[in-house]
Amino acid sequence: MKQNNNLQYKIIALDLDGTLTNDAKEVTPKTREALLNAQQEGVVIVLASGRPTYGIKPVADCLELNQRGGYMLSYNGGQIIDCKSGEVIYSKYLPDDVIPVLYSYARSHGHALLGYVGDEIVTEMPWDEYVKDESRINRMAVRHVDNLLTSLERHPTKLLMTGDPAKMIAAEEELSRLVGGRMDVFRSAPFFIELVPQGIDKAQSLLRLLSRLNLTQQDLMAFGDGYNDLSMLKLAGLGVAMANAAPEVRADADWVTLSNEDDGVAHALDRWLHSEP
Repeated sequence: MKQNNNLQYKIIALDLDGTLTNDAKEVTPKTREALLNAQQEGVVIVLASGRPTYGIKPVADCLELNQRGGYMLSYNGGQIIDCKSGEVIYSKYLPDDVIPVLYSYARSHGHALLGYVGDEIVTEMPWDEYVKDESRINRMAVRHVDNLLTSLERHPTKLLMTGDPAKMIAAEEELSRLVGGRMDVFRSAPFFIELVPQGIDKAQSLLRLLSRLNLTQQDLMAFGDGYNDLSMLKLAGLGVAMANAAPEVRADADWVTLSNEDDGVAHALDRWLHSEP
């Protein structure tokens, strides 16, 4: 790998869905080539997503991070994994006492609640349309369980609640009142409520990784389209929003590139990766 001293940014953090991948959840050949070329020049690639680790791995393999030394920030930053060594270099878990509260709330309101066990999604409601969306996004099979509480892995990093978008705003507010101060609750999509450890977000985990790599915020270029990407876009030396991003995300970004359907990541790398000669 050659080091290019003309690089303006040494590390690139990429959200996946709606950012790095197109609407078919694929990395296009043009974007893949741009990121492989950046790695060849010495850039570190970080995939930062709300997806579970298993759901990020196919994208990491597509970009050859296991060979070239990139990182995965899964569960919205709840875990940091070194793709080359497989080492989990950071992990944070939900408090044990909040999990029954989340379970009781979901059951009483008829919302699906799911967790991740190995390469499977586990839930009591596998027929739920939004559970099926999560399965499709992550390419993970869904396993029907009779009791989610007894089927979860010990110390989960994240649970996901799904439901009718019209009801999720109220559910987010109610859950925040129930468990606020012990964990974080936020919507990553109109039909998804992320249930994660307190203080976990992409920016905080990127700060940990930057420190480990002896890099600074100014070395970082970050790409995103959703509200859960805002913290890392604000952290980065250059925060790039996709054209398809939420209006508030575009407004807070340093620059807006083309959409995820139009190779927006490759377009921005061509414009910004190298400093002017």
